[in-house]
This record gives sequence, C-alpha cells and structure tokens, in this order.
Amino acid sequence: MAKTGKPKSSSSGSIPTKSITPVKDWLERPPLREGDALSKKIFWGVAGLGLLLMILLSLGSGINADDKFQVDYSQKLVNYYATFGKDTTALNIPDGNMHLYGGFFETVTGFANKALGFQPAEIGYHHVRHVSSAILGWVGMLCAALLASLIAGQRAGLITLIILLLSPRFVGDSLMNPKDIPFAAGYIMALYNIAAVLNRMPNPGRWNLAGLAVGLGIALGTRAGGLLSFGMLGMFAGLHFLAQNGGLRAFADGKKLRQYAFMVLGTAAAGFVFALLFWPYALQAPLTNPFIALSKFADLEVKIRVLFEGVNMMSDKTPWYYPLKWIGYTIPLASLLGLIGFGVLFPRLFKRYNPLWVSMVLFAAVFPVFYVIYKNSVIHDGWRHLTFAYPAIAICAGLFWNELAEFFAGRKQVQWAVYGLTGLLLADAGLFIAANPAMPYVYFNPVAGGTAGAYGKFETDYWGISTRQGIEWLEQQGILRPDMPETVVIATNMYYSTKQLCAKYGDKVKVKYLKWERRYDDAWDYGLYPTRFLDGSTLQKGKWPPDNAVHVIEAGGAPILAILKDSERNCALGIAAGKLGDWPGAIERFKAEVAKVPDNEIAWVNLAQAYLNTGQLEEAKQAAEKALEIMPDDAQSNNLIGLYWLNKNDGAKAKAQFELSIKKEASNPGAWYYLALIARTNGDNQTALSNLMKAIQLSPTFKPAYELSAQIYESQGDGANAQRFRAAMAQIK
Repeated sequence: MAKTGKPKSSSSGSIPTKSITPVKDWLERPPLREGDALSKKIFWGVAGLGLLLMILLSLGSGINADDKFQVDYSQKLVNYYATFGKDTTALNIPDGNMHLYGGFFETVTGFANKALGFQPAEIGYHHVRHVSSAILGWVGMLCAALLASLIAGQRAGLITLIILLLSPRFVGDSLMNPKDIPFAAGYIMALYNIAAVLNRMPNPGRWNLAGLAVGLGIALGTRAGGLLSFGMLGMFAGLHFLAQNGGLRAFADGKKLRQYAFMVLGTAAAGFVFALLFWPYALQAPLTNPFIALSKFADLEVKIRVLFEGVNMMSDKTPWYYPLKWIGYTIPLASLLGLIGFGVLFPRLFKRYNPLWVSMVLFAAVFPVFYVIYKNSVIHDGWRHLTFAYPAIAICAGLFWNELAEFFAGRKQVQWAVYGLTGLLLADAGLFIAANPAMPYVYFNPVAGGTAGAYGKFETDYWGISTRQGIEWLEQQGILRPDMPETVVIATNMYYSTKQLCAKYGDKVKVKYLKWERRYDDAWDYGLYPTRFLDGSTLQKGKWPPDNAVHVIEAGGAPILAILKDSERNCALGIAAGKLGDWPGAIERFKAEVAKVPDNEIAWVNLAQAYLNTGQLEEAKQAAEKALEIMPDDAQSNNLIGLYWLNKNDGAKAKAQFELSIKKEASNPGAWYYLALIARTNGDNQTALSNLMKAIQLSPTFKPAYELSAQIYESQGDGANAQRFRAAMAQIK
C-alpha cells in the first residue's frame, strides 16, 4: 500500500510555502493510517479466503447466454494472433458486433485454453473462463478495499472488502460474466492507482504506476467505455496538481508541471498501448476506431424484451429510473443504506479525509448511473452494464460504516453495535450466496421482498445459467447417461449453454432451439426453460411452471427454471396436423393435450384457431379465453377473439378487441391488419392504408398486408401503387 508522505519542497521559482500550506493541509488531511500488524493479517486473510471461495464457486457456475458470442470472438482472436494477423475474421464480426469490444479477457483465456487443449464443447474450457472471471472479480474487490484503506485506514478497507464479498450480484457476475467483470476490475484498479500514484508525487511507486497502466489497459481492452478511466486520470491529476501547488499559480512551476504531465501522459500511453495489443479492431486505426466503438455502445444498438415492474417492454422503452430501481432492489442493505449514509456524512468525510479521493469515489459511483439516465441510454439485463460502478458504491458504503464506528470510538459497546448492525444488514445477502452458490446473481434484497417478491416483476436468470442445474438433475435421474439406449431430444430457449453442456453425449442428445411461445413447433422429450422472456402477468398469476414440469430449479423461494416432459407430444402433433389442414385431427390432439396439461396456453390458442377454421365459433372463443387466463397479454389469443366478433358481424366489438390486443402487445401486425380490414369495410381507406403500413413495418414479410394495400389502391384507380405493393410481395420468400 502506498504511503502518503509529505511533499518535497519545490525548486526555485515555485509558489512560496506560506501561500500554499493551507491547501496542502486541506488536501492531505488525515495522513494515511497503515493499521497494526494484526489488522493487516486479518485484511489479507479475508482477501485470501475470498479468492479461494470465488474460484471454488466459479467451478459450479453455468454458462451464460452471451458466451455464444464471446467464445466465438475468443477463438477468432486466437486465430488472429496465432497467424500474426493473417486471419482477419476478428476484425469484423456482425453477429453481436464483438469486434467493437476489447479482447483482453478473450485473448488471455483463449490462449490458456489452447495451451491446455480444451475445446468449447468441454466443461474444462468454460472452467478456465469462469475461474479467470472470478479472479478478476476478486481483483476488483481488492482494489476497492485498498482504495478505501488509502482514504480512511485498514478498517474501512476491511469493511469494504466484506461488503463486496457478500454482494450476491457482483459475486455472481464474477463467476461467469466475461464482459462486465473485467471492465469493472480495470476501472477500479485504475482508480486505486490514480490515488496511490498522486499521493506520492513527485516520486510515485513503480508498482502503482504499473498498476495504473494495467488498470487503464484492462478497462479499455474490455470495452470502449474504458476511455472514461483515462478522462478521470487527467481530471484528478489536474485537480491534484492545482490543489497541491497553489491553484492556477502552479503553472508557473515548470518542473512540477512536467512531472505531472509525464506521469499522466506516460501511464495513459502505456495503458492505451496495452489495450491495443488485445484489440485487433482498434489496432487497425488506434486514433479513430476506439471512439467509433464508444459511440456505438453509447447508443447500445441491441434492443431486447425485458421485464420491469411486472410489465414486458422493449429495452429502449424503459422508464428513466430503470437502473436506479434495479440497483436499489439488488444490492445488499448494507450497501444501500451505506451509500445513503455516505451522502449524509459527505461534508464530514470531505473534511476529515483527503477530499480529492472522497470526491473521486463519489464521482466514480454515481456519475456512470446518472450519465446513462441523462443520455437516455438503452440498458438491459438489470444494471449489468453499470456493474463497474458497484465497487465504488461499496467504497462509499464502507467509508460510511467505518466513519460511524469511528464516531463512537470512545463508546466500545455502541461501536460494536455498529459492527453488528453492518453484519446484520449483510446477513441476508451472505445467506443467499450460501444457499445459491451456482447463481447468486439472481438476488433481490428485502426492499424488493427478496427474490420471491421480485418474481414476475423483474428478470431473474436472464443469463440462463440455470440450464446447467437442469442438465445435472437429468443426469442424477439417469435420464442422461453415457449408455442411454435411445436419443433424448431437449428443447430450450438457451441453446448455446445447453448444447455445450450436452456435447459430451454426442449424438445421444439432440438440442433444439425453440422459443417459449413456440416450444411445440417441434417434438421433444424434455424442455429446459428459465423465466427469461416469459410474460410477467403469467408469472404473477402463478401459471408457471406449467403442469408438465417434472422438476423446478428454485432460488430464494422463486422458480428459476422448469424442466418439462412431453411424453405424448399431442401439442406438437396437433400443430403439425394444422399445417397440413387436418383441422379435425388437430382438434383431437389439442383436446388430448389440454386434458393432460390444462395450463398449456399454446394448446388452447391453437385449439381456438382450429375451432375457428372449422366454423365452431363459440368453442373457439372459449378456448381463446382459456389461453388468456394463462397468458393475458398473448397477442394471438386476443386476435382470435377479435376474429370471433368479426365472424359474428360485430365490427364495433371486433375493433375494440384488436385495439386492446395492440395495447397489450404493440408489435402485433395481425391486429393492425384486421383493424385495416374493418376500416376498409367502413369505407375509410386512408385509415386502412395507415394501419396496413404499421403492420408491414412490424412484419415486412406479412403478405396479406401487401395484398390488401394493393387492392385498396386498385379500387382508388392507383395502379402504380398497387403494382408496387404486389412487386414487393413477390420478393417475399
């Protein structure tokens, strides 16, 4: 740990000591407290135990869904470097835009796996990645604790370290998140070493200089947002230079100005080069490509469906407080109350400790969060894109609890009560990690009612890592084993992880990718489905897991993954019969399915469609209503009831139903089409065409919308537009 030390006197021509002493005193208050030998042993003992536990936990983690992109990038990076740049596939990867990410983690783990002879289809390959991620997560925890120690002493560092080790979200991501955790580690490593280097100017320690360069390099070598660390280096080095040397008059001291400039530019250059060495795309145009990548991620082009406050919405439609609520609901109470307490005690902390580092920690914790709110940036999967801010949040909390203990230093009983309260506020989080070692990242704190209270309102296992536990259960039951007599077919919406974990069985296990709402489009034996992408209303109504679930993986009292069994395959066969136009056969199959699995909404909605196609209107309506009881927001079920009213020649009720359908699911081209049909029937061609354009925008391959548009234009004598729509329709395969 770097010592603060008194600054040396300046050379001739510097600002007189009398004029700068008050600023120095203000900046250096109080001197760094190293702590006694026992406190150091406790600190490093806890840190060492934490590292061991993190590594052990990582070996039990599942494979996250994004590894489909990450592993592919890793292999392409290995090929790029192994061929000395001849294999250029790593320079442009449209699927996931992985080339826009730094390749530090992927390159290091890729070559490690290559040296060990592991392939992606082997669990050892993923163990290497998970252990590496866990180590980097631990490095982030350690650097945060060291920064807290630098600011307020060893006790503050120990409290911060314990808070981080008992933070289920950060621990859980550290076990399997190759993007956000390396970035967080580089970010906080850079911050700690900024403080350590500047504290010893003009003679900073060589290890701290190296740590600063490496921290900057890891951050930028993981994500373009690492440029923020470079900006913070320049900002706080500039503030330190001014405060240490008498404000603007410091620029008169050329020697000190050069010392600071060389330190900043030297470490920044070293960090930048470090990042470029692991990032082929940036290496092609070092002065432009990192900034292009940054601009792309500032807008986060990927938009997905998320569950927030019980409502399914697109990630670009979330309210401004989305990250704030996620953070408030998922960090331990000790962190949450500690952060609030830090804000309350900030004036006291600002006066008692080095105000520059207290301010830097606050800035590092809150600026990223409020910046994404200000920019209205698209984020999803909770607040994982802001994971890098959490170590700084933990430091704020650690400084608060340390200061509260310091305030009662003269009253030992009260001081121990503070320690006890801190531990009590961490107990829930610690117990959750112990009870759910394979996926602690699905934790919600008591403010959210725990994970059980958040179920159906917020995403839980958005990475889909619980598929590993599902496969392990199938193995424990003897369903999956090397000597299986017949092939087992597994359906899932988490294809990559399931495929990799089943690869050891070869052709004896076939994995099929089927979305939850299309899970019966093909036949299978077992299904592995987490709650990801399910309707919040279905979850809240207790309609999941479905009746054909043979086992459920839970965490915190909430179902996380359902293992389904489809013995008779009635629903899949019914759908197949419907595609062949065998509606009586389809009805027979669907009726058999709902008799066996009453909460199979897919069977009910397809039964409604089959009844409608055979003119059994009342039966169709009843079946669609059954589907809506299970999944109230289902677009197809709502549309079928609208069609029921159309067939009953009640245009007003049909129109109201289709409008309700759109309200529940805006991306519903069928509802817009039928609203256009109703408008045309009423002689309102302009509204009809407007609705048809919305249908086409939502589904460019929706042929009926093109045909109806062409018919309307023909009826208006506009042959050119009619021909244009028919030509467009002809291009659809």
